[in-house]
Amino acid sequence: MTLTKRNPQADSRVHRPIAATIAIVIGAGSVLPVRPANPPDVERWGFPSGKIEIGETTQDAVVRERLEETGVCTEARQTFTAVHSFDHDGADRLRQHFVLIAVLCRWVSGEPVTGDDALKARWFHLEELYDESLALSLDVAVVARQAARLGEG
Repeated sequence: MTLTKRNPQADSRVHRPIAATIAIVIGAGSVLPVRPANPPDVERWGFPSGKIEIGETTQDAVVRERLEETGVCTEARQTFTAVHSFDHDGADRLRQHFVLIAVLCRWVSGEPVTGDDALKARWFHLEELYDESLALSLDVAVVARQAARLGEG
């Protein structure tokens, strides 16, 4: 295991990581990412994500965020990993640190349409994630492969 040192250039307003969820819907060899409307990854495909609200479970948060960002109804099945997202300013100072809890979801109903937090949403075949010209957020392909393996089981 590799430990990362605390960023000495962190903005003094950053107190602790923020817990959020990412929803990974795998079905028929495809995955449903979005292009977010807000920084830091506006130009990159990633998974719908959102902060966990006070009193909300991880499963409730992931289902809510998926519906808000894509119009697709899902059922949370299994939490399986976590990834870190670091938002830096122009001087490379850390503004925010998110711990993104990945949840495998089952598609229930709906076709992808964009909500207020997403510019685009569409199904990709898993093989498309290997295309180097596709702009992906950090760890999207790795997390999608992990979810696909779990979904097969």
